[in-house]
Amino acid sequence: MLLSGYIDLALATMRWRYVDTEAVDAAVAGPGGLIGAFWHGRIALAVNCRKVLKHKPRRVLISLSKDGEFIANAVERLGFPAIRGSGGGPKAKSRAREKGGTTAFRQAVKFMADGGCLAITPDGPRGPNQVMQEGVVTLARMAQVPVHLFGLACSPGIQLGSWDKGRLPHLFSRGCVVFDGPCYAPRDADAEACEALRLDWQNRLIAAQTRAEAILAGTSD
Repeated sequence: MLLSGYIDLALATMRWRYVDTEAVDAAVAGPGGLIGAFWHGRIALAVNCRKVLKHKPRRVLISLSKDGEFIANAVERLGFPAIRGSGGGPKAKSRAREKGGTTAFRQAVKFMADGGCLAITPDGPRGPNQVMQEGVVTLARMAQVPVHLFGLACSPGIQLGSWDKGRLPHLFSRGCVVFDGPCYAPRDADAEACEALRLDWQNRLIAAQTRAEAILAGTSD
């Protein structure tokens, strides 16, 4: 596929900086599972995190929508096999969506229980952009695994006109990943506590990405 080939080539030519890696390095080296969360618009850049994950088994949670199928095919070529969850369009039957989501949820929990890293875009599949949905908190609470937030940036890059303001790196550009975490969701967290976690994690992921962009712009260390 042309897109996956370009992403692979661009990532290979880039100069990367990784910030605050200690916690995620420890999680990757350990036997337990984890969640890696990044915004939907940074999927292309997130592929580079395979260097951080090393030999840790990894899967990415992607919707059953047509757009999701395209993304799943691209990222699988780049070393991130997909777990396909619900995400059909407005004409899809609710029962089919529910069944797909339940199956994906079970597969994701089992995968993490076996020590894998689940990559997830918490504002996907349709946004709003950089608004975290409750699913990542639910997954973390049920699987009892830590969440590590990946703030990703590149400079220069190609700004797409998509809802997620997707960004593709130029060849020989610079990239930066700022990590934050681990974040935990207690198993007994009620709805109010889960909403507080969702908002906190959303703000922290925005801050991590903003810092990555500032580092590349030379306005932050």
